[in-house]
Amino acid sequence: MSRTRKPDWLKMRPPSGQRFTEIKQSLRERDLHTVCEEANCPNMGECWSGESGPGTATFMLMGDRCSRGCNFCDVETGGMEPLDPDEPENVADAVADIGLDYVVLTSVDRDDLPDQGASHFAETIREIKERDPSILVECLIPDFQGEPDLVRTIIDADPDVIAHNVETVERLQWPVRDRRAGYEQSLAVLSRVARESDSYTKTSLMLGVGEYAHEIYQTLSDLRAISVDVVTLGQYLQPSRSHLEVSGYVHPDAFETWRRVAEEELGFAYCASGPMVRSSYRAGELFVEAVLEGEDVDIARRRARAGD
Repeated sequence: MSRTRKPDWLKMRPPSGQRFTEIKQSLRERDLHTVCEEANCPNMGECWSGESGPGTATFMLMGDRCSRGCNFCDVETGGMEPLDPDEPENVADAVADIGLDYVVLTSVDRDDLPDQGASHFAETIREIKERDPSILVECLIPDFQGEPDLVRTIIDADPDVIAHNVETVERLQWPVRDRRAGYEQSLAVLSRVARESDSYTKTSLMLGVGEYAHEIYQTLSDLRAISVDVVTLGQYLQPSRSHLEVSGYVHPDAFETWRRVAEEELGFAYCASGPMVRSSYRAGELFVEAVLEGEDVDIARRRARAGD
């Protein structure tokens, strides 16, 4: 298949600025990883700067190598190393040093570990909250092979948002994702979070991998049926020639249409939708504006938990 030329709306501005430099230096001093860097996110400078809202950075826990090999992802696979026992504390220190108001934690998959890293993830959440309970913590978790006790470990750490990405429509789970992942397994994780926690639930879809419009609508409907609060939609971009090819580039107008469908027809609290949107895109700013200020989603129950 011939490579499709990128349209003009996908031109990226390289990250820059003093705050970007400061955050990068703080991360290197503590030997920490961010998915922003590892996955070459195009919005790194915008999110880190926090120019129009709370600054957001996405810390990637448990190393920079993943036990799975999804065909869309630029993170290295295999060669797993032991966990760094100091990482939860180091992440919390970096958050305090940088002065973030909203923190996103994600991780590689660690199928090689007895608890797949769930307790390490939960400890990091607690370390951040112990230093400053006002910091909002979003965690983007693996599927933990669908094991309920491991999902419960994350819930018990009491983050503000628990996200898990379905990535694509049901038909395309393979070849987009590793064969150990799956649509029903991901829905089960999100459903458990929605049923058993006061955290907001969130997920993300990539477009441009061969999906049809009716499949996007069905996926959004499936997500709302299990009470997922927030969804993001973005354009898949091929990290290298060895990764999954782009099936097509979705026009910004189509992304705007899906945003309206998600928010106005299906009732998501908010939907960030656009060619350059990624799972954590302006996560803090959008959460505060649409949820904490907008009072959109069952917020009385959730604020009661925080004593507001």
